[in-house]
Amino acid sequence: MTGYLIGIDNGSQSTKVTIFDERGNPVSQGRQALRPNHTPRPGVVEHPDDDLWSSVGAACREAMAGFPGDPAEIAGVGLCTIRFCRVLLRADGTLAQPVLSWMDERVSRPYAHTDESVARVTTSSGYITHRMTGEFRDTAANYQGMWPIDTDTWQWSEDPEVRESAGIPAEMLFELAMPGETLGGVTAAAAEHTGLPVGLPVVATANDKAVEALGCGLRGPGDLLISLGTYIASMTVGERNIQGATSFWTNFGSVAHEYLYESDGIRRGMWTASWLRDLFGEEVVQGAQRAGLSPEEYLNAGAAQVPAGCDGLMAVLDWLAPTDAPHRKGAFLGFDGRQGRFHLYRSVLEAIALTMYDRAGAMADELGTGFERVIVSGGGAGADVMMGIIADVFGVPAVRTVVNDGAGLGAAICAGVGLGRFTGVDEAVAAMVSVGEEFRPDVANHELHARQHEVYRDITRHTDEVFRRSARIFG
Repeated sequence: MTGYLIGIDNGSQSTKVTIFDERGNPVSQGRQALRPNHTPRPGVVEHPDDDLWSSVGAACREAMAGFPGDPAEIAGVGLCTIRFCRVLLRADGTLAQPVLSWMDERVSRPYAHTDESVARVTTSSGYITHRMTGEFRDTAANYQGMWPIDTDTWQWSEDPEVRESAGIPAEMLFELAMPGETLGGVTAAAAEHTGLPVGLPVVATANDKAVEALGCGLRGPGDLLISLGTYIASMTVGERNIQGATSFWTNFGSVAHEYLYESDGIRRGMWTASWLRDLFGEEVVQGAQRAGLSPEEYLNAGAAQVPAGCDGLMAVLDWLAPTDAPHRKGAFLGFDGRQGRFHLYRSVLEAIALTMYDRAGAMADELGTGFERVIVSGGGAGADVMMGIIADVFGVPAVRTVVNDGAGLGAAICAGVGLGRFTGVDEAVAAMVSVGEEFRPDVANHELHARQHEVYRDITRHTDEVFRRSARIFG
């Protein structure tokens, strides 16, 4: 009998639910955008009402409505949700207040028990697990941040100081499960909300970046994954729980007791490309219409005609300043009359690659490793010009996977392994993850970017004082 696996990818902007066959082919998908965050005052960023659960329900119903097979052939569902959220629940599992986004400043502080109706404190994955199964269980691999977790054992810490520093009493915490363990079965109420079969096993995965990495086939230390999203990060994997690194941090992986190493990133990465597209306005829209392209395709096609290095134009991607240098701003440097809108756009793409080359390189140096290949995921991976730039800057082949929903596919892989559809993670990845086109570096372009990087890496050292002074005037 053909088996199917569901991957739930509850991200920062939308919830995507995909039904895959056991070769990793998507057969049906549903998607529901999340509502804008509620920000009543500075530092407070909440998901309005019960938006996470509402979006999961709507996306599941859409995916099930388009599923051409027999629901009895669906083996299980892997659940992946936004990381670094905090959810406060009453004793019956309902929300005591809206879900705190990862951008809410309260999630970086210890929990303060100011509402007597709060009986449980958990993550977004813990909350959705409870809504789906009725169980107070959660994956251990989504508890990075202000939680009393032992990152060596993946269990609640026994250290009284660690427990006290998080501010969460033991009785308020969920039971922990490892990635691949079954959290419970879909309840009748959840089945009515989602359209999923009653009793369908819900399987633990990990945090969204680790699940995305698994769905992109990131399994060896010689591979680097660059995730091109609103926040851009580069990642690799290993088995050591490395603490105190200066150029990366250690996150839980999607396999029990494996770790994901994440470099410093770009806080408004692909957002900057979208911002520039919108800033160009009708001129780009009309040009795209004449060419029969979308605005993004039109800009990417134009950027592909611009020479590597953009005739000296370089972008600095601090449209959202790093927390340790709040004075920084975004900038374009190097205008001399040769450049146009496509130079501007390409300079942003090159800045993404140059910045991540610098940050991934620092991570590699600290890990004592090197990268033989770059896997690229996220919306930007669909653009050939972006893939070519990454290959040229890094000087190694760049590849993208056939399925671009890495988190959804990774969640399905976790479910398949946990439910015994595969003998292990490597067999599941080999069966379900397919690599698409490979982009090899152009030698001349790589040499140019290597020289450019010598300049680029020092730009903020020279601009910092300018932005410090202007920040006193303009904020």
